[in-house]
Amino acid sequence: MLLNVRCFFKFFIVAACLGVSQSGFAQSIQIKNLPKYEFEKLHFGFTLGINTANFVITPKNLKDSILIVQSAPQSGFNLGIVSELVLQRYITLRFLPDISFAERHLDYTIATTKGVGIFSKNIESTFLDFPLDLKLRSARMNNFAAYIVAGGKYTIDLASQANVDNTSLPPAMQVVKLYRNDIGYEMGAGTEFYLPYFKFAIEGKLSLGFKNLLIKDNTIFSNAIDQLYSKMFLISFTFEG
Repeated sequence: MLLNVRCFFKFFIVAACLGVSQSGFAQSIQIKNLPKYEFEKLHFGFTLGINTANFVITPKNLKDSILIVQSAPQSGFNLGIVSELVLQRYITLRFLPDISFAERHLDYTIATTKGVGIFSKNIESTFLDFPLDLKLRSARMNNFAAYIVAGGKYTIDLASQANVDNTSLPPAMQVVKLYRNDIGYEMGAGTEFYLPYFKFAIEGKLSLGFKNLLIKDNTIFSNAIDQLYSKMFLISFTFEG
């Protein structure tokens, strides 16, 4: 969690620096690109992103052979579309459905007769995300603006293994079963650049799940965890017309 928060603030600082340099340079710009853009009621576009998926884990009082349970974040990517409704000049409502390909590892530190080793469970997911965000934008400075966003989202994991029967499988082949559906909240910040034919934006966003995703099926892997929540940091590049 701390790592993703640090990444978010680093992104925000870089974005702010870009904004300052852009606004300084903008003093010499005479042509204002897309002059009617902010007065149009609806905007559409698409987005490409790079995600870092992870879990927030609450372990149980560990017993027997399992000593530690940790989550190892992995990288993936997102593809989506953008629909934006202007509510007020500086406030918009954004619906950004996307498909995201994500991967996470759960690492179990286990004591065996041969010593202590790490047993890793790989969890691959294909998410359909349905985020709905409010966006608060700054006043436009020639061809630049900055903004913050916050909202919620509903997620379906198309690759969920919730129906796998672990009872007849050896531990090496057992999976950590997670629920298919999730809900969560998200927040982020970004910068916008008005180009001659479209608007380009760079955005960093952190999302956290509300729902305990763990299906407890009495395996040693699920018994070691009390609660398991989703977490994702996303850097996206948006193109809107």
